[in-house]
Amino acid sequence: MKEIPGIIRPELQQLPQVKDRMTFLYLERCKLNRRDSAIEVIDDDGTVDVPAAAISVLMLGPGSSITHRAMELIGDAGVTVIWVGEHGVRYYASGRPLTKRAGLLLQQARLVSNQRLHLSVVRKMYEMRFPNEDVSRLTLQQLRGREGSRVREIYRKLAKQYGISWHGREYNPDDFYESNAVNQALSAGHACLYGLAHAVIVALGCAPGLGFVHVGHELSFVYDLADLYKAEVTIPIAFEAASQDLPDLPAYVRRKTRDAMTEGHILERMVHDLHYLLEIEEAEADVVELWNYRDGTVKNGISYKADEES
Repeated sequence: MKEIPGIIRPELQQLPQVKDRMTFLYLERCKLNRRDSAIEVIDDDGTVDVPAAAISVLMLGPGSSITHRAMELIGDAGVTVIWVGEHGVRYYASGRPLTKRAGLLLQQARLVSNQRLHLSVVRKMYEMRFPNEDVSRLTLQQLRGREGSRVREIYRKLAKQYGISWHGREYNPDDFYESNAVNQALSAGHACLYGLAHAVIVALGCAPGLGFVHVGHELSFVYDLADLYKAEVTIPIAFEAASQDLPDLPAYVRRKTRDAMTEGHILERMVHDLHYLLEIEEAEADVVELWNYRDGTVKNGISYKADEES
């Protein structure tokens, strides 16, 4: 009798490594199509081909449209797509790339759900933001107070440096132009940073909603990760931009933020820092197991007997 082969395990397409990508691309008032392995961007000024494998996050603003073929390519390349409002200051929806990693997600859930471990991650975040301070004995309330005072000091210092009148972080999510120039610049810069953090989180298979400092929002972990780099990247850029008379402040801030994130290797650092925060060297990429209430997990693909299940 001819031997019948077993079921061949399907091979998942290996996605490009997120740490090897450029940062993000913001597009508005254009049409996106597919040309071979590139995203074809068409607007009134002409046509540009962007290699899909070179992008980690694509931010689509007002007036943009994208074809099914382009989305097919984007999905295959592991690109995160985020639909945003004008100037990229609001999230409307996002499309996440496929990933076969679950190790980081499981570790994230374990740390979030344990009060002691949860607090240890929060302390790590504050230590990364303020490296010269000992926060090992501070409570969560004390950590928040320490953070607030340090961030206010950063704002005051930059306001004095650039000769800007600063009365606090004030903005209306429904009206970008209601706030003053520096708050507009902060909103535009932070949105770009959120987009990059979101791309890293979903590309590594983590949950954007399982935050540690921020909770209760579908992007809580995005805000947590982005906060680690605001004082270095977006806040100085915002004050510098607001000190000038710019014809298009948001566009200037986005360009400066993009360049700063590229030069500062923020994407690579986010990947490294996320692993550090979650206390895991490398997520198991291709392991499927079965849950067992006594042993935690057991191997998949085995026909267990009744006495083995108890």
